[in-house]
Amino acid sequence: MRRLRACLGAAAAVTLAAAGTTALVAGNASGASAALGNSWYAAAPYLMPLDNDPPDAAAIMDATGLKAFQLAFVLAPNGGGCSPTWGGTAAVSSDTAVQSVIGTIRAKGGDVSVSAGGYGGTKLGQVCADPAATAAAYQQVITKYGLHAIDFDLEEPEYENTAAIRNEIGAAKILQQNNPGLYVSVTTAGTADGTGWFGKQMLLEAKSQGFTPNNFSIMPFDGGFNGAASQTSALTGFNSILRSTFGWDEATAYAHEGFSGMNGRSDSGEYFTQADFRTVLDYATSHHMDRFTFWSLNRDRQCTPADNGGRTSGTCSSVAQNPWDFARYAVEFAGVTPPTPTPTPTPPPASCAGAWSPTAVYTAGNEVSYGKHDWKAKWWTQNEVPGASQWGPWQDEGAC
Repeated sequence: MRRLRACLGAAAAVTLAAAGTTALVAGNASGASAALGNSWYAAAPYLMPLDNDPPDAAAIMDATGLKAFQLAFVLAPNGGGCSPTWGGTAAVSSDTAVQSVIGTIRAKGGDVSVSAGGYGGTKLGQVCADPAATAAAYQQVITKYGLHAIDFDLEEPEYENTAAIRNEIGAAKILQQNNPGLYVSVTTAGTADGTGWFGKQMLLEAKSQGFTPNNFSIMPFDGGFNGAASQTSALTGFNSILRSTFGWDEATAYAHEGFSGMNGRSDSGEYFTQADFRTVLDYATSHHMDRFTFWSLNRDRQCTPADNGGRTSGTCSSVAQNPWDFARYAVEFAGVTPPTPTPTPTPPPASCAGAWSPTAVYTAGNEVSYGKHDWKAKWWTQNEVPGASQWGPWQDEGAC
């Protein structure tokens, strides 16, 4: 559920590397908007544009002020090969559907990042021959969509594969060098102490290659977490891991640290409410962390009563909420105050009918006022107080 799928040859990748900024210029020529500030890419929530009942990105932007979306996921083809696809099935080279979503977002002044990897499917790093070939495959995505940001979501089983992680980290470094200004995030599993053995090995691989992204983000859920306190504890632990791995001081480590949460009910039955997101957001901002995001906008809406609370869904949160409640925390992290919803005006109460009298006789259909409400008689009555009994002769017609 969390991370609910081929490749130019090495010679082509070397050509791209030698081209320097050429690839990025080509991407901009193919319809990219001007880059947003990095704070927006750092706050972009995940959105599956082709699966899990995709919500209307324009409606989310209008309701919350959100400007950036993290589109998921680019993978290797299900049938094998080293070329980028959406979800393993839709080739990026022939895509028009995601391109249309991006066009809608950019027409409203927003932008997107693209996430590679996730929990399911085959990753490009697993099948491409080397870092250069892996980078060439991802460069196709950057060029096609004119991207200013990319996310490497390195999870099971890929991050247990040493060669695959070497390819992914090496590709990220090449893309960072060949696309000046490209915002690069690396997202991996979270554990109670920060990240597990494979996450630590990934960090060591990045260190050995001399690669520093904008941030390394952990996902503190699906690992025995229980609310915000367990998540902030993991973030503190991860800060220590970054410091010991890279030799950074605490502030530098936080400036390269990110949080990627799961709104509502997680795959393992944990619950993270709006109050939990508020606590983690306050932690992230007070420690000047680089990234605050979540999985996913497809889930940022309340389930129907039949679904609510009993299972994890890809299309709703399984907690009580208004639409896009969790997106508003991302907007706040980006440093922008979300628009205030326009309240629905309350209609003025109607003028009251004549006052009820204990001595008067009333028949069906007669109307009176009592206790600032209008009441209608259901049958013949005298000296029976309106509202004294739900089974009584009076029907409440509302405030007056």
